[in-house]
Amino acid sequence: MNSTPHLSVSALIWTGDCLKVLDQRQLPEKVIYHDYHTAPDVAQAISSMQVRGAPAIGIAAAYGVALSAQQHYAENNPDWYEQVTNDIQLLAQSRPTAVNLFWALELMQKALQSQNGNPIPALQALAEKIHADDIAANHKMGELGANILGNCKGVMTHCNAGALATGGYGTALGVIRSACKRGLKKIYAGETRPWLQGARLTVWELAQDGIPATLIADSAAAWLMAQGEIDWIIVGADRIAANGDVANKIGTYSLAVLAKQHGVKVMVVAPTSTLDGSIASGAEITIEQRLQSELLPACYLHENSLVDAWNPVFDVTPAHLISAIVTERGVVLNPAAEGVRSLLC
Repeated sequence: MNSTPHLSVSALIWTGDCLKVLDQRQLPEKVIYHDYHTAPDVAQAISSMQVRGAPAIGIAAAYGVALSAQQHYAENNPDWYEQVTNDIQLLAQSRPTAVNLFWALELMQKALQSQNGNPIPALQALAEKIHADDIAANHKMGELGANILGNCKGVMTHCNAGALATGGYGTALGVIRSACKRGLKKIYAGETRPWLQGARLTVWELAQDGIPATLIADSAAAWLMAQGEIDWIIVGADRIAANGDVANKIGTYSLAVLAKQHGVKVMVVAPTSTLDGSIASGAEITIEQRLQSELLPACYLHENSLVDAWNPVFDVTPAHLISAIVTERGVVLNPAAEGVRSLLC
């Protein structure tokens, strides 16, 4: 068994025959892990947002494939390959926007196809590698991003792009963690409507590492910028198009527009698995629509109601509003000029 390294905050813990998922819907009041032994259960954990964040979704899906092989492979089961392939397709349907999901599943599918015999050891080893590589990439991005920040007086982040959204350490919060070691003092987090990932997850996660943070209402961001309290907005990403357009949690686009008005810079931090060179721009990114019930009070959820809800969970920030895109392979400054093509292999 190769267990996940100990971290102050771990969204996913692999035991060798079980994926332990931190139920992020119950944070910060309760810290509860659920044990999953099958791919359909992992898919449900992803779609129900028990696990969220593009890198963490990809890692969880990879472990889901390993669990599928453990469940179905047997020499006396001629249908095991088809059953694992069906589970991969099920996992692919769990969330539509995060490209890391499809990247990880493609790697697992290729590994499955290359096996002549028992696929379990190879699939498990690959899932563990995807997890470990993500943690290493986060640390690399943390240092690269902190280099760019220099001696900035304050930063703001949106949603949660930390250890809870990744294999560990975080993308945007990885940069903030690294910058704190160098003296960064002022950290602001937007509450992030409607799921409150900033209020429930980000400030809680930072507190676990002894890092002070100030929570603000999403609608207070413009006034915060007007007061000159921050130099940078630092966010993660769920998909980055070839031209540098970025899909991220709903509200990121409005923050970028506000930042432009107030002379604040925007940094996007994401592993290269989030880059999607197959699409030219953000106009081609599928934006997930969540259920109306996530926004509406129960009294409006009936057939004759005159009130409905529009609930996109992501938006797209155009490259010209972004100052820097940070990946483990390097940094692109002013991505509007050439996009992220230099980082694509």
